[in-house]
Amino acid sequence: MTTAVIYGSHRSNRQGIKAAKFIVNQINAEGNEAILVDAKAYDLPFLDKMYKEYEEGQAPESLEQVAQILKKADGFMIVSGEYNHSIPASLKNLLDYFQSEYFFKPAGIACYSAGTFGGVRVAVHLRAVLGELGMVTLPSLFPISKVQDSFDENGNAIDKAYEKRIKKFLSEYNWYCEALQKKRTEGTPY
Repeated sequence: MTTAVIYGSHRSNRQGIKAAKFIVNQINAEGNEAILVDAKAYDLPFLDKMYKEYEEGQAPESLEQVAQILKKADGFMIVSGEYNHSIPASLKNLLDYFQSEYFFKPAGIACYSAGTFGGVRVAVHLRAVLGELGMVTLPSLFPISKVQDSFDENGNAIDKAYEKRIKKFLSEYNWYCEALQKKRTEGTPY
């Protein structure tokens, strides 16, 4: 299975990228494929035209690259910080470029913060947005408290409790990926 790990922060001293790398590493260690879609790396401009509004072959190269990753993905892992109780602008911008690429695929939410709440308040907003985009969100969350102290620059867990917690979370995520993949092969409502 292939997972697009979508991370959306443009800050100069990003700490959440460590969590995104941790998730990529853990998915790959299971023998599945994880592809990091980093909003800062692709640096898409503020949304003017959605991907589907371009004639085939006319979308900007970076937008086409992201589209191909999302089309290939069996599911999505959204890694988001909590910015004033909500979604970072760069993550929302990246998500909004696409639509049908998400349909009937699961999305896990990994939320983080510098404090002890682990960014759980952003998950409320993400569930609404991801559902509107056609994704099925997992009932469980993967909250990360004190993200700056939990992982190193390469995405290795400093706080080893995350290594145990991610296994349970990915088990649930994989179940949804397999179930929805099977149903998509049988057809979708539209």
